[in-house]
Amino acid sequence: MVSCAVSGVRFPCLPSVYITKSQSSFNGDPLCRKGLSFFSKKDPSSLKMLAGKSSYDSDSPNLAVTTSIATTTTTPTPEKVLVPLDGNASEDPLVPHDVECLTMEDNQIVEDKEKQETSTPLSESRIIGKTEAKSRSIPPPGSGQRIYEIDPSLTGFRQHLDYRYSEYKRIREEIDKYEGGLEVFSRGYEKLGFIRSQTGITYREWAPGAKWAALIGDFNNWNPNADVMTRNEFGVWEVFLPNNADGSPPIPHGSRVKIRMDTPSGIKDSIPAWIKFSVQAPGEIPYNGIYYDPPEEEKYIFKHPQPKRPKSLRIYEAHVGMSSTEPLINTYANFRDDVLPRIKKLGYNAVQIMAIQEHSYYASFGYHVTNFFAPCSRCGTPDDLKSLIDKAHELGLLVLMDIVHSHASNNTLDGLNMFDGTDNHYFHSGSRGHHWMWDSRLFNYGSWEVLRFLLSNARWWLDEYKFDGFRFDGVTSMMYTHHGLQMTFTGNYNEYFGYATDIDAVVYLMVVNDMIHGLFPDAISIGEDVSGMPTFCIPVQDGGVGFDYRLHMAIADKWIELLQKKDEEWRMGDIVHTLTNRRWLEKCVSYAESHDQALVGDKTIAFWLMDKDMYDFMALDRPSTPLIDRGIALHKMIRLITMGLGGEGYLNFMGNEFGHPEWIDFPRGDQHLPTGEIIPGNNHSYDKCRRRFDLGDADYLRYHGMQEFDQAMQHLEEIYGFMTSEHQYISRKNEGDRVIVFERGNLVFVFNFHWTNSYSDYRVGCLKPGKYKIVLDSDDPLFGGFKRLDQDAEYFTSEGWYDDRPRSFLVYAPSRTAVVYALVEDELEPAESENEPAEG
Repeated sequence: MVSCAVSGVRFPCLPSVYITKSQSSFNGDPLCRKGLSFFSKKDPSSLKMLAGKSSYDSDSPNLAVTTSIATTTTTPTPEKVLVPLDGNASEDPLVPHDVECLTMEDNQIVEDKEKQETSTPLSESRIIGKTEAKSRSIPPPGSGQRIYEIDPSLTGFRQHLDYRYSEYKRIREEIDKYEGGLEVFSRGYEKLGFIRSQTGITYREWAPGAKWAALIGDFNNWNPNADVMTRNEFGVWEVFLPNNADGSPPIPHGSRVKIRMDTPSGIKDSIPAWIKFSVQAPGEIPYNGIYYDPPEEEKYIFKHPQPKRPKSLRIYEAHVGMSSTEPLINTYANFRDDVLPRIKKLGYNAVQIMAIQEHSYYASFGYHVTNFFAPCSRCGTPDDLKSLIDKAHELGLLVLMDIVHSHASNNTLDGLNMFDGTDNHYFHSGSRGHHWMWDSRLFNYGSWEVLRFLLSNARWWLDEYKFDGFRFDGVTSMMYTHHGLQMTFTGNYNEYFGYATDIDAVVYLMVVNDMIHGLFPDAISIGEDVSGMPTFCIPVQDGGVGFDYRLHMAIADKWIELLQKKDEEWRMGDIVHTLTNRRWLEKCVSYAESHDQALVGDKTIAFWLMDKDMYDFMALDRPSTPLIDRGIALHKMIRLITMGLGGEGYLNFMGNEFGHPEWIDFPRGDQHLPTGEIIPGNNHSYDKCRRRFDLGDADYLRYHGMQEFDQAMQHLEEIYGFMTSEHQYISRKNEGDRVIVFERGNLVFVFNFHWTNSYSDYRVGCLKPGKYKIVLDSDDPLFGGFKRLDQDAEYFTSEGWYDDRPRSFLVYAPSRTAVVYALVEDELEPAESENEPAEG
C-alpha cells in the first residue's frame, strides 16, 4: 500500500482551536456542572465516562463546540467538543466525578447547531415501503427480585445476585444520566467512524494510546500529511473533510481508507474500528477499509415487513460462503435465490446465518472477527446482504445472526488487536485479555467505550440490516474468568455465583438484552451457554440475564457419546434425562448436531452411524448394508426425539437434514510449526467447503428419504406446535423393551430403539380419549423405511390406567422406528405454502 507523502494534495481543512480551562473565562453559569473524567490518573489509557453525553457528541445541546471567530477561512472547520479534565479522576473506570464544562464567550461561535440540523446519519433507515417505524424506548430496570420466587434455592446466593443486579442498575442509570439513555448510547455509529453530513464527512476514532493520527486512503493518495487528525482530552481523534467544490463527497464511494497512527508500538496503519465494509484485494494479504456510501439510487430499500416472532422456533443454521454445491465461495445473491427457497420448503421458519461479521481468516468459520460492523465481503456487498434478508422476510423466514461478542481476532493488521498500539485498548491487558485455546483477544466489558462499541454493534445489525435477532456465540467464555475451559459444570450453584463469574460480562449481557428487547420487541436473543447458568433465560427486570433461549448443548454431546457405544449399551432413561434436563421457565433450542460436529476432525451423526459405507451404498439401485439400514433408521429417530423432547426450539445445520456425507474442511495450506513439524494442508481446496444439496434432492439416492423425513418433521411441528405445548408427559422409558413413549400436546410419540425386536399389540398410555391416527412414521418408504405399518389404520382408546395415564391404545411398534399418533379431531392438512409461521 502506498503510504508516502505525495505532492499536489488538496488543501486540508484547518485544525480546530482547543480551549482549555486556563484559556477560557466563565461569564455566568456554566452550561453544565456535572460530568465524568475520561482517564484514570493511575493509568492514562483506561477509559472514563464522559462529561455531558459524550466527548464527541456533536449533537448534544449541553456541550459547547467552539472555534475562534478570529480564525477565519473559507474551508469549514471541524467540529470539536471541548470538555477539560478536572484532575480528580477516580481509579474506578465507571464512577462519575464532578468536572466543569466550558461556557461560550461572545467571541465564540457554535457550529454544532447547524450540523445537527443538516446531518443525515447513514444508519437512519427507518422507513419500509411507506410505513414509518414508530419511536422506540427501553423500559427502566425492574426490581430484579422475581428470580427468588421462580427458584427459591437462589436465595442462598442473594448477595451475589443482588450485587450483580445493582451493577446492572448502576450502568443503566449512568447511561441515562450521562449519555441520554440506552437508546442514544447504542447509536455510537452515528458519532464514531465516518459520519456523512450535507457539508462533508467527519471521521472520529477512539484511540487514546495514539500520539498522532491521520486519515489516509485513495481519496488523498495515501498522503499522511493531507488529513491530520486532532485529539481531544478523551483520546478521540477527529478530522472533518468538506465536500468538494462541486458538492460531491470528499471521499468517493468505494474508496480504500485507513487510519495511520504513531503509537507506543510504532507507526501503524489500521482499518477504522467502526468501518462498515472492508475488502481483501486479490493477491494481497491485509484488508483495506472501504468507505461505503453508495448513491441513493443504488442503495437497497427494504420492501417487506419483518415477520412476527413465531411461537415455535425451527432454525436452519447456514453459512453463506459454503452453501454452494460447487467448490467455491457462494454469494449473498445465490444464497438468496437458491438456498432460501429450499429452507422454506423444508419447513423451517428461521435461518441463522454464520460468519456475517468480517473475518480475515476464512477457516475461522467467522468466529475470529476483525471488522465488527462490516459484513463478510467474500460473499458480496452490504446491499447484497440486505437483499438476502429482505427476500427471507418475503418468504416468512426470520433471519438470525450468529454474532460474536465473546472475543475478537488477534490479527493486528486488520482488526482491533493493538489498534492504538496498546494491549488494553478494547481488551483486558495481560493474560486475562487472551484466550489461550482460541488464540484470540478478550473484551474488557467494564470499559465504557467497549460497552458503547458492542451495544452499538448489536443495534447496527438490527437497525441497518433488519436482522430478527441473534445467536450470541461463546457466552460461557464471557461469563466466567476460566471461560469454561477444563471445567465440568455439575449444577452446583457455587459454580455459577462465585469469584469465577465475570460480573462485568454478565452485566453487559443484561444490558444488551435490555436494548434488544426494548427497541426491537419481536427480536430473538439466543445464548450459547454450556454451563447451564440459572436465570440465563429469565427477563432482566426479574433479575435474569435476559436471553429468550439457551442452546441446549448437552444433547449433541450425549448423542456423540452414545454413538460410540453399542446399541445394547444405550439407556432410555439416560436419553430422556439429557433431553429434558432444563430449567423451569427457561426456554431451550435443542439440536442433535450443529456446525461443530461437521468440522474436519469431528464426525456428523450420519458419519458416526454409516462411516465409509455412505460412499458406496446410498444408491437405491444397489443393495443396502446393515450399517446403512441402521444408520438411516437411527438418524431419523435421533432427530425426531431431540425435537420432540429437547426444548421449545430446534436447530439443524445445513446439509445435516439429509446426512451430508462429508466433513467441512476450509481451504488451507501447509502449516509450519516452530518445532519444525509440518501440518499438511489441503492445497487450498474448496472441495470439502461446500454443501452437496444435490444429494438430498436426488430421488435415486437414500439421502433423499432422510431429507423428506426432516421436511415432514418440520411441517408436523408447524401444524401441531408440539414444541411449545404446555402438556408434556413421559409415560414410558422401558429399558428392557428399549421403548420411549411420551405425550406432547395432543400427540403421542412412540420410539422403539430395539435393534431386532418389534412389538405387536403394544399398549401405550394417553390422556385424551378418542380415535388416533398415524401422522408421522419413520418407517414410511418415502423416508427410506420398510413399510411395516398401515398408514390408514385407526387406533381407539380404552379406559383404564396404564403407565400412569387414564387411557391407552394398542399399536404395532417395529424395531428402530419412531411413530407419532394424533387425535383425529386435531388432524390438519399440511400448509406447505404458508408464508407466516404457525402459532401452534
